[in-house]
Amino acid sequence: MIEFTNVVKRYPGGYEALSNLSFHVAPAEMVFLTGHSGAGKSTLLKLIALIERATRGHILVDRSNLGQMSRRNIPHFRRSMGIVFQNHNLLFDRSVFDNVALPLIITGVRNREIGRRVRAALDKVGLLGKEKHLPIALSTGEQQRVGIARAVVNRPKLLLADEPTGNLDPELSAEIMGIFQDFNSIGTTVMVATHDVAIIDKFPFRVLKLGQSRLISDSGSEQRH
Repeated sequence: MIEFTNVVKRYPGGYEALSNLSFHVAPAEMVFLTGHSGAGKSTLLKLIALIERATRGHILVDRSNLGQMSRRNIPHFRRSMGIVFQNHNLLFDRSVFDNVALPLIITGVRNREIGRRVRAALDKVGLLGKEKHLPIALSTGEQQRVGIARAVVNRPKLLLADEPTGNLDPELSAEIMGIFQDFNSIGTTVMVATHDVAIIDKFPFRVLKLGQSRLISDSGSEQRH
């Protein structure tokens, strides 16, 4: 599903965020990406989502060579993935339903199908009864669940999450990770960037650890689950 080969990401001014990174994530695998602040976790996810491009090396995602992908094909490519951010990136003047429906509206899904799929996504994250609420009326944990529902409403093959539990207490963090695990169990490839060691220790998944812009350990070239 994801393959990095000798990937380098260098920013203007010479700062190298990622250095000669190589790893492979299999379809339907769940992986934690960890490391100190500034180790390159967010940069790595941005490369996978083509928010940024690698300076050197090769990246394959679902058999697509990202280095050869034209700008006009990027929106279609992103439809096969869901992205969850730490700060939710919700539209606070829209209802929960409208926030989750946004990716479907953008891709031209019919109204009847939108309603069915939005309610299914909200049901999976335990928010079916709050579709008419504005995000501001929800707790931080519930807002994060809305972000997850929006990320999965398109039924993505790949789910990326960047510090999704950074603002949550341990109990809520475990619940959010449990939701990711549920999606993984039905065949979604999941990569979660987190510095939360307690969360990582609770779940039996492979851990890729970055340090000084490099991959310094891989808890399993084979899957742990």
